[in-house]
Amino acid sequence: MKYPKFFALVLTIIIAVLIFSNEKIISKDNFIIIENYLSSFTLGVFYAYGFTAALATGALLKIADQQNIVITGIVAGFGSLLGDLIIFRFIRGSFNDELKLLGKTRPLKKIRKFLKKYSSLNKVVPIIAYIIIASPLPDEIGVSLIAVYKNTNTKAFSILAFFLNTIGIFIVLLIGRSV
Repeated sequence: MKYPKFFALVLTIIIAVLIFSNEKIISKDNFIIIENYLSSFTLGVFYAYGFTAALATGALLKIADQQNIVITGIVAGFGSLLGDLIIFRFIRGSFNDELKLLGKTRPLKKIRKFLKKYSSLNKVVPIIAYIIIASPLPDEIGVSLIAVYKNTNTKAFSILAFFLNTIGIFIVLLIGRSV
């Protein structure tokens, strides 16, 4: 198989859709594993990771009318922030030496030259990254894009990641409440 990770990601999304769209598997009456805000925090952590984002989104849709969505959204937002901080610190710490080596390669030098020529693109990449973070898409992509920007500090990243993830989670909860 040429793209096993993408296949696994698509498979988790399909499984989540099948699980959460089938009332025989999970109905609102028997969906009791998520009755407290600790579970909302855990769902927030899962919301941040590609392979668990679809399942977390499905669970958030299901619990939207069982809990206070303001508290659930904020608590899940903190969980998602924790997940994003783990990714952010991992990319910044573990990949720092490889990123420096990669920055010296010819393709990246060309990309850097292109970005210097079209400096407005440097402003677009972080915006795209933060949109990815706010959505149920895998946060690893958005966080990685932000982590490689040397001028992004952890505090600023944390504030934006919490805010954007919480907005994304609120949207999911509002959709779940309206369905």
